[in-house]
Amino acid sequence: MNTDTDTDTLAEERRSLPELYTAARAEGGKLTVYAGGDFAAQQDGTANAFRAAFPAIDFEVVVDYSKYHNIRIDRQLRDGDLIPDVTHLQTTFDFDRWKALGVLMRYRPAGFGQVYEGFKDPDGYFVAIGTFAFSFMHGTGGGPATPKNLIDPEWRGRIASAFPQDDDATLFLFKKYVDIYGWKWLDALAQQQLRFGRGTNSPGDEVGIGRAQVGVGGYNTGASGLTWVVPQGEHPFFAWGQRAAIFRDAKHPEAAKLYLNWLLSEGNQRNAFKGWSVRKDLVPEGGSIWTIPNAHVDEFIGFMADRALVEWWRQTMVLHLGEARGEPSPGWLGLRPTQQVR
Repeated sequence: MNTDTDTDTLAEERRSLPELYTAARAEGGKLTVYAGGDFAAQQDGTANAFRAAFPAIDFEVVVDYSKYHNIRIDRQLRDGDLIPDVTHLQTTFDFDRWKALGVLMRYRPAGFGQVYEGFKDPDGYFVAIGTFAFSFMHGTGGGPATPKNLIDPEWRGRIASAFPQDDDATLFLFKKYVDIYGWKWLDALAQQQLRFGRGTNSPGDEVGIGRAQVGVGGYNTGASGLTWVVPQGEHPFFAWGQRAAIFRDAKHPEAAKLYLNWLLSEGNQRNAFKGWSVRKDLVPEGGSIWTIPNAHVDEFIGFMADRALVEWWRQTMVLHLGEARGEPSPGWLGLRPTQQVR
């Protein structure tokens, strides 16, 4: 267990990105990241931008569901053959657990002090590198006014959704819908002939290709004609900070530090979705995500930490909507994936 209590003397990184790049090349010029996500190419935009900025780094990112990455990381730690230098995952509770186990590196990248307090560990063992958000969406021609209207007859057979039984973030969104609209609403939704898919990209993909008019439980995939709805007032949606950490036994710690500093840099954070940076000094016109009450930013962290509550809601969704089905959208990667097949 970590016993380091000297939380105030750990300074933020003072080296520039070029200086960190030099250090990363000197240690071997390699970096491996395990990233939470829904399909192999999901991190290609980030990976290609990093490679363009730092071409001498042999950069590899392996994408899989966070609920599988965390288990394989545990197994690798146990066996002493850890592959990733860095991980960023949806399973926020794992970072608290790994901190307690003493397997994370204590490190504050440049800009750490500007990160919203709820998105970082005050001791410096992890920090969010991006804001993720889930809502409902629709294609050209419009959609329901609010999530409550998903049960209206006109949307029957026209809704795609990620399985809430399969993904904790989608599960939390469905929980918020039930909290506000009630159990009868969920009973009615179960009769709407939803098209379920694995992977939180699936609702946007289905709407994007015209197989559904409405998507639920996913993010903005950027598909042409797709409107991702930022609800107003009490309409629930939610967002969270995707936590990242360097492992204490990372084989390439300097490259890992370069990566976190680059991700938290103003240039990257200004390009965040809807301007929702993790940094307090970069405030979009509509306000930072943690100032929007119906985004439930802090509540999601508490939900994820209560694994008994998560399991109760998961099995509740199974009873209402059936078991999750289908192959995992990133494929089956095994216990020790390295280069991911495209």
